[in-house]
Formats: sequence, structure tokens, C-alpha cells
Amino acid sequence: MNEKLTNYLNEVFAAYEGVRSVSELKADLHSDLQERYRELKAEGKDDETALEMTIDSIGDIEQTVLEVANLSRSLERQVLTNLSASNLAESDFAGVTAHKGKFISSTLRGSDFTNADLTGSSFKSSDVKDARFDGANLTDCSLTTLDLANASFNESALVRTNFSKSWLAGATFTGVHLTDVNLTMTALTKTVFENCVFDGVDFTSSDLTGQRFDGQIFIGVKFDRAGLKEVSFKGATLKNVSFQGSLLSKKYYRAIKTICFDGATMDKLTFAALKGMDADLSKVTVI
Repeated sequence: MNEKLTNYLNEVFAAYEGVRSVSELKADLHSDLQERYRELKAEGKDDETALEMTIDSIGDIEQTVLEVANLSRSLERQVLTNLSASNLAESDFAGVTAHKGKFISSTLRGSDFTNADLTGSSFKSSDVKDARFDGANLTDCSLTTLDLANASFNESALVRTNFSKSWLAGATFTGVHLTDVNLTMTALTKTVFENCVFDGVDFTSSDLTGQRFDGQIFIGVKFDRAGLKEVSFKGATLKNVSFQGSLLSKKYYRAIKTICFDGATMDKLTFAALKGMDADLSKVTVI
């Protein structure tokens, strides 16, 4: 009868051979089932009844094994995505899933992350020049203190993504909805933004000199203490946007006067704040 129990377990666990945690579960369960079978036999149950009652005692074991296997494989994938301090220039990561992956202090120049799911991953202090993140999910990712020159983020998912203190010269953001993205203390004079929606984005203390945001949408965005000389918001929509400078410096307020708001649409509070800083709002529509 022990052989029948063994055969039963072998059938249930056959699809998960090689998954360490599942193998450990199988060994423990086999021992427990043998003990339960012996107890039932001691109570006077015949072989077939004792076997049936033993198997029934473990409930839906197939569902339990599936859950253990999925958890184990998920943890194994997370271990495999620790690629810190690695030379991975021009690597192909297109379409991969790497939640909470670590790419810290690595060389990733020219690598392809197109359509990858990189949720929660960290790329701190790495060389990511010319990398492609088009269509990638970068939710909760940390891309701080990076060289992202000429990287592309076209139609990527940027939610709570942190680009603070990174180099983004020549980087492109086309057709992107940036939500609660941190772009503070970053040089963005040569970064390209086209057809974007900026929702809760923070540009505090970043250099945006000469940047063109024509026709784009800004909701709850902060441009506090940012470099805004000759920035263009032609035809843009601004709602609840913050422009606050340092009380100790007149440079910020001089820059506000050079911004082009021709054809822009903005709410009354944003309009009032800019009017108080002598911005040229003569061709603005107030909503």
C-alpha cells in the first residue's frame, strides 16, 4: 500500500520536478501520509478505505502544489535578475519580465528593453546610453544618477519613475503619459518631449532652458526653481501647475518673463501665479 501512496504523489508532483521547494513539500507530505495511513490501519480500517481516507485528508493538494511552484519560480526569477556590476552592453532584454530587477553600476549601453516589464527595477549609477525602453513598463523604477544620453522611452509606461540627477541629453519621450514621475535636479535642455501628458510630474531644480513643450498637457506639475529661460508652452494646457522660485534669487523670475505661452490654455490659479511674476499671458485662454 505504501507503493500506491508513492505512485499517487509521483503523479501529482510530476509536472514540478526540479523545483526545489516543491520537492521538499513532496518529501514532507510523503512522510505525513504514511503516518496517517498507519494510524487508520491501527483503527481497523481495511487497506482501500485507509488509502482513500489518507488521500482525502490532504484536501486539494494539486492547487497547493501549483501555488508553491509559482511562488518558487517567481523567487527564482527575481534572483536571476540581479545583474548589478555587469558588462551587458547591447544586450537583448526585449519583452522580458524582470520585476524588482537590479541593474546597479552596470554597463547597459545600447541594450534593448523594448516592451519589457521592469516594474520596480533599479538602474542606479549605470551607463545606459543609447538604450531602448520603447513600450517598456517602468512603473516604480529608479533610474537615478544614470547616463541615459540618446535613450528612447517612446510610448513607455512611466508611473512613479525616478529620473533624478540623470543625464538625458538626446533622450526621447514620445506619446508618453508621465504620472508622478520625478525629474528633479536633471539637465533636460536637449531632451525631446513630444505628444506627452505630464500628470503630477516634478521638475524642481531641473534645467529646462530652451525646452519646447508646445501642445502638451500639464496637470499638477511642479516647475519650482527650475531653469525656464526661453521655454515654450505654445498651445499647451496647464492645470494646477506650480511656478515658484527662490526668494533670494531674481534669476528665476527673469526667466519667467522669457517663456512663450502663446495659445496656451490654463486654469485661473496658474494664470494668477504667472501674472504675479509678470509673465506674458496676453495670448492665453483662461478656463
